[in-house]
Amino acid sequence: MVEKMKNNKLVLLLLITGAVYLFLQYIAPLLTPVLVAMLFVTIFGPTLQKLENKLHIHRQVGASILLLLAGSIVILLVWVLFSWIVGSLPEWMAQLDVLEEDIVYIIREICDSVGNFLNMDSVFLEDTILSQFQRGMDHFQMQMLPGMLSQSLEYVKAAGAIGAFLVTFMIAAVLLARDYDSIMNQLLDREEYHVLLEIICGMIRYIATYVKAQLVIMSAIAGIAALTLGIAGIRHGPIWGIVAGILDALPFVGTGIVLVPLSLAQLFQGRYALAVVCIVLYVVCIFLREFLEPKLIGKKIGVKPIAILISLYAGIRLFGIWGIIKGPLGFIIIYQAYKSILRRRELI
Repeated sequence: MVEKMKNNKLVLLLLITGAVYLFLQYIAPLLTPVLVAMLFVTIFGPTLQKLENKLHIHRQVGASILLLLAGSIVILLVWVLFSWIVGSLPEWMAQLDVLEEDIVYIIREICDSVGNFLNMDSVFLEDTILSQFQRGMDHFQMQMLPGMLSQSLEYVKAAGAIGAFLVTFMIAAVLLARDYDSIMNQLLDREEYHVLLEIICGMIRYIATYVKAQLVIMSAIAGIAALTLGIAGIRHGPIWGIVAGILDALPFVGTGIVLVPLSLAQLFQGRYALAVVCIVLYVVCIFLREFLEPKLIGKKIGVKPIAILISLYAGIRLFGIWGIIKGPLGFIIIYQAYKSILRRRELI
């Protein structure tokens, strides 16, 4: 019975799936900085080797240079975005005042129409709704600042967690750059670790493909959004489109954080056609991502797009929003491990 279970492919698949789930759910969060550092060193290993051979730059120094370069680019992009936001705040605050006036105007128009239709006192209806609206606005302004202050400790904790992750990642990357060759040689000398090496290679191929796919999708969405919003005549439309495309690459944000508020702003300002344009553009961006992502990722790694789509859904159900990353990654690990083990069974 035990031998039959060992040779049963379904049992093998279930065991691998269970092991991968436990790894992603409980072990990976604890080792994330080290795992990311290992992937970084593996992906950029050829670059570090070239720097060492041609420029005589030690791998540790080369890894530090690459990390500093990547960090500088990220800081520059964040600074540019932050400067644009801060510089636009006075204009946005002025638009909020105009928006409040537009909302009051719309409420009055609706009250007049309803009062005429129902043959009732529209002034009483208008005063009642406007008083409730003004009370709500005052309550929001009074609660907004205390709410932000009460959440400040959470923001500090999140910043500390991110800082700890980055520091651990950079230290691990520099240390692994030094010992990478010896670790790989030890794994190659042990035949039982060959499956692990195949899984690592499959993960690296998937991650490289995933990053390239995200860049293509992000560029396509940013281009379409910038062009559409620019042609529609929305103020700063191309900039909003580019920002939407960049944010769409983040699994916990998406284009909706830009296009939905932009649509509401157009709606309250009475620009109904532009509001519809923003909503339609949002829907197009969603379908464009859902169409391109399985094709760009699935075809390059040798699996069907439907499998990637199912893994995305299963990952979200199992791991929440981060399942967008863990779902396909777990599927690749299961797929690669299953193939490697079956291949080795055939060779034995």
